[in-house]
Amino acid sequence: MTSPSDPILVVNNIEVIYDHVILVLKGVSLSIDKGGIVALLGANGAGKTTTLKAISNLLHAERGEVTKGSILFEGAEVHDLSPNDLVRRGCIQVMEGRHCFAHLTVEENLLTGAFTRKDGPAAIRRDLDLVYGYFPRLKVRRTSQAGYVSGGEQQMTAIGRALMSRPKMILLDEPSMGLAPQLVEEIFEIVRRLNHDEGVSFLLAEQNTNIALNYATHGYILESGRIVLDGKASELKENEDVREFYLGVGGEGRRSFRSVKSYKRRKRWLA
Repeated sequence: MTSPSDPILVVNNIEVIYDHVILVLKGVSLSIDKGGIVALLGANGAGKTTTLKAISNLLHAERGEVTKGSILFEGAEVHDLSPNDLVRRGCIQVMEGRHCFAHLTVEENLLTGAFTRKDGPAAIRRDLDLVYGYFPRLKVRRTSQAGYVSGGEQQMTAIGRALMSRPKMILLDEPSMGLAPQLVEEIFEIVRRLNHDEGVSFLLAEQNTNIALNYATHGYILESGRIVLDGKASELKENEDVREFYLGVGGEGRRSFRSVKSYKRRKRWLA
């Protein structure tokens, strides 16, 4: 067991290979403290989703596997567990693109998130009311088919469904994708409240670097399957290279971190 000061998740030098030949992640290491919000940043194709699927054990469905390194959740090695077992331990992924069950109602979608629980219908009902407290819009739409609600409401449904499993940590993949800026801010504000009020830790994989760093406490930047920079979110926002290459300030278009003189390779990237 970990103490309150220990990380809830530690990913140590993992490599991921697809189809036994395609090396996608190359020595990725990161750490999330209990009660933290950590942003995993990078362009499309950098390896963010693969990192999340490696943690949540969803790689095998896509013929991927972790071939090196370790993944510890609350101090225990977990990368050989089934996704169901990991959910029971308190770590769940909200997939990119929402992935609601379109033919089910919003409330039925939420209730599917409780399928691993064994604490009875009364406790599940209390948590459903808790979800509606954070997402009042879902209470209004609870009898609507999920396939016919808006993209923002589908994202809320996906996060609410994850909450129904009573998670200690949520892996949230591209929550801003396809949403209007006002809805994006609303989603991130709810993430902040869940983190503060319920103590849920978050690992956010995001292309929207600016919004992610506004809400995260720490950030990692991923390029071509490697972590190229990490630090406190406030410091990354002020980093000259991050501002140019990821926030669009002062540059003439996005370039790679590896193309600039100020990029400094760390020891673990040489491993």
